Amino acid sequence: MGEFDLIARYFTRPVRRNALGVGDDCALLAPAPGMQLAVSSDMLVEGRHFFADVYPAHLGHKALAVNLSDLAACGAKPLAFTLALSLPQVDEAWLKGFSEGLLALADAHECELVGGDTTQGPLNICVTVFGEVPAGQALLRSGARTGDDVWVSGTLGDARLALDALRGQLPLPPALLAAARERLERPTPRVALGQALRGVARSAIDVSDGLLGDLGHILAASCVGARIDTALVTGLVAAGAQAAGTDAGFTHEVLLQCALAGGDDYELAFTAAPERQGDVLAAGRAAGTPVTRIGTIEATPGLRLVDANGQPLNARYASFDHFA
Repeated sequence: MGEFDLIARYFTRPVRRNALGVGDDCALLAPAPGMQLAVSSDMLVEGRHFFADVYPAHLGHKALAVNLSDLAACGAKPLAFTLALSLPQVDEAWLKGFSEGLLALADAHECELVGGDTTQGPLNICVTVFGEVPAGQALLRSGARTGDDVWVSGTLGDARLALDALRGQLPLPPALLAAARERLERPTPRVALGQALRGVARSAIDVSDGLLGDLGHILAASCVGARIDTALVTGLVAAGAQAAGTDAGFTHEVLLQCALAGGDDYELAFTAAPERQGDVLAAGRAAGTPVTRIGTIEATPGLRLVDANGQPLNARYASFDHFA
């Protein structure tokens, strides 16, 4: 099978909303009047971002999900995406599973595949996603203000638990490993929540490299600091709660590490004025996504961690950095 046969069989679909899709030199996108285009790119590299034995359908899902998560953090509605794919060889069974996982998530969010590139080489997947957001309403990292509540969506830390278990660094009972691995390999982009938070949240970011590191980007962009209640954060590790009363043996320190610095969660961390708490909870309900208040924005720069008694926690947690 040649390159163009591969594209035609697995990745060419008729466009429905955009002006021109796969098959020409450029795709043509048509945002609605009064909208701004939101654009983001993410790359997944075998051995760096995923294990070689991952199910192809799961990998296709994740390749798009991590990009949709960026749109969610901006409050944008998905519009279209391009796919650049480097393959060691043409494996039709792999391509079938990969494209099915990719396009199922695309269909769920009405996000059209409109172009890209294929080449031979080490397995490498790069997606560029396009979304639209009303002009002036995009959620940014720079909007946090002193006194804001700090919130996070969904659960944290389960992807890191799965990663450590798959590396042989942490024993996990089979049922917990399956649940945690689902979070690692098939994250849920919080697209509906991001749109529901427009006009409610003051700042937002998606949690891809770890809560503390990503929240730190909000603090730096907004020139503020924050106090985080670690007891509330560790309670968001779903596998940790499920392991209560079992022999999984998670220590408090393991839960802290996974929740605060684990990465690959693809949840939203955001801030909102205290008087908007009811609106934040309503946005979560409307999006079908739980949201939890975990701290407060403060004027003094820096990130301060406290325990359940409000006492300072002096441990340091480093989020993921490709070149650290």
